[in-house]
Amino acid sequence: MNLLINGTAKDYSDSCRTVSDLMNRPEWSGRLIIVELNGEIVSRENYEITPLADGDRIEVVHFVGGG
Repeated sequence: MNLLINGTAKDYSDSCRTVSDLMNRPEWSGRLIIVELNGEIVSRENYEITPLADGDRIEVVHFVGGG
């Protein structure tokens, strides 16, 4: 499945079927993030029930501490 994440096309295996599957990948796991899927913000409680489809556009914003 091809996903466009933060403007970069990436190919993911079929095991990445929901927003939850994607956010549990090592590059996103444990971060404070906001996910936008095809222009709509996905609330954290809906990650597990929000399916991904080939060609979806995803924006992931993560917060970085510092001063």
